[in-house]
Amino acid sequence: MPNPDTRPIAIIGAGPSGLAAARNLDRQGVNWVGFDLADDVGGLWNIDSPRSTVYASAHLISSARTTEFAEFPMPAGTPDYPDHRRLLAYFRDFTDHFGLRERFRFGTEVVRAEPLGDDPNSGWRLTVGTTGDDDEVGSGTVDDAGEFSALVIANGTLSEPRIPEFTGHFDGELRHTSRYKHPRELAGRRVLVVGGGNSGCDIAVDAVHHAESVDISVRRGYHFVPKYLFGKPADTLGSGGRPLPPRIKQFIDSRVLKAFTGDPTRFGFPEPDHKIYESHPVVNSLILQHVGHGDIGVRADIERLDGRTVHFRDGSTGEYDLVMLATGYVLDYPFIDRRHLDWAEGAAAPDLHLNIFPAARDDLAVLGMLEASGIGWQGRYEQADLLARSLAARRDDSPAGRAALAVVDSSRRGPRPDLTGGYKYLGLDRMAYYVNKSAYRDTVTGLVARMEGAAR
Repeated sequence: MPNPDTRPIAIIGAGPSGLAAARNLDRQGVNWVGFDLADDVGGLWNIDSPRSTVYASAHLISSARTTEFAEFPMPAGTPDYPDHRRLLAYFRDFTDHFGLRERFRFGTEVVRAEPLGDDPNSGWRLTVGTTGDDDEVGSGTVDDAGEFSALVIANGTLSEPRIPEFTGHFDGELRHTSRYKHPRELAGRRVLVVGGGNSGCDIAVDAVHHAESVDISVRRGYHFVPKYLFGKPADTLGSGGRPLPPRIKQFIDSRVLKAFTGDPTRFGFPEPDHKIYESHPVVNSLILQHVGHGDIGVRADIERLDGRTVHFRDGSTGEYDLVMLATGYVLDYPFIDRRHLDWAEGAAAPDLHLNIFPAARDDLAVLGMLEASGIGWQGRYEQADLLARSLAARRDDSPAGRAALAVVDSSRRGPRPDLTGGYKYLGLDRMAYYVNKSAYRDTVTGLVARMEGAAR
């Protein structure tokens, strides 16, 4: 009988995906060690984390009941759209309830992950940096963290800012939203927000109450979804039933939205170049209200900067003290060679089976490289369930373990499943790992069910 691999599995990140990985590895009886550069769990929802990109006014844009972990519901009385403080408390409670905290090494940043060999199951060696006396991550010692049988990357997708290049020079402050924390930072300033996604619209609304003036510059049109429809959280309507075909759902929902929010082009926004659900919608109707009140001006895309003057592509200009870049994020796993993740040169994201598994290694996986409207943390939990079962089966040399593993390996070798749900997503970098929640969850949970069946 071969000796089972008893080395622990390494988890990078203690946000929702990292906690889901830890919980599911525990459920499968697999030992693990977690690493996070913050001093606590929560990932980006821990506003004090060195790389957190949330701000004081940040709330969920999906409702609590569609976002929570199914086996650990949010407490009774939780608002429909809780803020970051309640979410951090929820993750702390989840961690302590399942006894996960003691196995995370906080204040510890993984600076290098290297495979121990070319064999797809050789394992990994991690090098870590710890916090020094000045509380700066990486300012302390750099240590060998040891060997691990597998590596689970779960450090999130929203920490490395995407900074566009502009023609000209701006004499005021040019700042990405990743460095924005509180509306008081906008007080008395002429603010231009660049980008009309959820963060950009949130910050523009923040600025209304503090800044001297507020404009928002957009390149393309958006579909704006209110948080409530018919008095209920919008993402709870029609949930639980069989999904409608894409064309029918787009037809119905676009007309419902126009009835509630009107035509965004009437407020000065460009006509969307896509149908609803073909890109992530903006869950914020307050932006339309403030534009309608004259509190926020809608501007075209930026052509060039000149001192404090911004020239727009429609020929107009504006004077600003602060240009806030709500221009999104790029995937960033700087501690690992991209070739191990099947990450082609110039590609926006790794090419992973089910957004989890690289082709060449069985001891490496990514969790949380996943965007979908309404998929919630339960979708990430189901990712972690599939991964934990796969890693446990790889250690189990019993007939049941081999049968379960054969199901996963067959899926990985076979044709890629269609995870779009029939929607034609925009060909943008930020959509490179976007999926349809129903198609994705059905595929993942179906694979788990097949593993269970094969192991019986």
